[in-house]
Amino acid sequence: MEKRKIVKELATIVGPEWVISDPDELTVYECDGMTYLEKALPDVVVLPDNTEQVVAVVKLCDREQLPFLPRGAGTGLSGGAIAVQGGVIIGLNRMNRILEIDLANQRAVVEPGLVNIAMTQAVVDRGYYFAPDPASQAASSIGGNVAENAGGPHCLKYGTTTMHILGLELVLASGEIVQVGGKTLDCPGYDLTGLFVGSEGTLGIATKVTVRLLRQAEAVKTLLASFRTIDAASEAVSEIIATGIIPSALEMMDRHIIKALEEWLQIGYPEGAGAVLLVDLDGPAAEIEAHAKRIEQICAQHGVLDLRIAKDEQERTLLWKGRKGAVAAVGRITHEFYLQDGVVPRTKLPQVLREVEAIAERNAFVIANVFHAGDGNLHPLICFDSRREGELQRAIAAGAEIMRLCLSVGGSITGEHGIGMEKIDFIPLMYSPDDLKAMRRVRVVFDPSLRCNPGKLLPNARTCSETNVAYRPHRVEREGLVQRY
Repeated sequence: MEKRKIVKELATIVGPEWVISDPDELTVYECDGMTYLEKALPDVVVLPDNTEQVVAVVKLCDREQLPFLPRGAGTGLSGGAIAVQGGVIIGLNRMNRILEIDLANQRAVVEPGLVNIAMTQAVVDRGYYFAPDPASQAASSIGGNVAENAGGPHCLKYGTTTMHILGLELVLASGEIVQVGGKTLDCPGYDLTGLFVGSEGTLGIATKVTVRLLRQAEAVKTLLASFRTIDAASEAVSEIIATGIIPSALEMMDRHIIKALEEWLQIGYPEGAGAVLLVDLDGPAAEIEAHAKRIEQICAQHGVLDLRIAKDEQERTLLWKGRKGAVAAVGRITHEFYLQDGVVPRTKLPQVLREVEAIAERNAFVIANVFHAGDGNLHPLICFDSRREGELQRAIAAGAEIMRLCLSVGGSITGEHGIGMEKIDFIPLMYSPDDLKAMRRVRVVFDPSLRCNPGKLLPNARTCSETNVAYRPHRVEREGLVQRY
């Protein structure tokens, strides 16, 4: 079928104003938040308003054997929402309604395009909230959080997105609607909800999401501790967790982040600080008072330079403004940066961060570090300038070195950003060929023709056979749809 006929048929499903096919307008969809990756234009973008329209679009793609993928706010950081084989992007932004709120049972049913923070805003006045809080929560959608199993500062205590998703309505690649999970905490049978969360749009499209809501804690306390070195701060982190205290958040920023933030927001970090810890405690008031005193003692034992406890909500907001603005602040000290996402055991933090610094020195880069210290989820920002010949490729190579480093100490190549197309070449370093074969067999059950977000998450057999994987820019191989045009 010719493109103009596909566009016309899509327009009959969703209305002409919700179909985008002009090349200039399609450039908005050529990348996600990780803009250094090779970009790719979809052939058409369609913006459905409800499940029935999603089904009709997917059935058209099935009939014409067109690749397709779901897309939310486009804030992803691994290329998961890029149409690497062209085809149809199904944008879910219009499907942003809260369909049901059941506070008695601490549940809500929402559409995938709902912005993360909007869920909390809808229930906060009644004493509830939605726990997953990725740094992009003011923009990212719940559907995207489900696709990537997003984390955030408070996943140390409350877990990543998968811990808060109870059920899903899914549209499979055939156009079939299925329900997985439900409103109960545990459904009999296979955990298909858990399988779908984090599948990066490769198993189908979520059109309704049943989420778990939590009661707000009785009290919250925020502490900011500054240390002369990252080693000292890392040792404090390990001891805090070893005592049995689980803060709701335990975040760390290095000297590069501190400098950039201080120049921008004047938060008042002490001069000479090589690292700061931001600690959130929540729970019964008496408990968090006791925990705060113990944390003060631990920080003092590890040479804390300064320890500040937020006196009120306004000061707490200021301290968190620094952490949530950390990545943006790096934009003030570099032309571009490559934001990585790896995981290491907490006890390995000092060793790994020293080696990251060595990688920076060998490559003549600044690598700024902001990360979820409590669960070892690192976010090194490799600062570079692509206007200088070869520098982008050197930054990517440095990122690859960091990924191997994380794996070498028993960690992971991603904590919350996902694999997408960015890290697809690294999967064989983490899983055996048999592991990957089993994953592919699961994928084929949901999508036999592999047209649902192709080129993401799982590498092909050729890539899996390579044992000495080095990052190489992906060549966008567009098959099928574009050839028929």
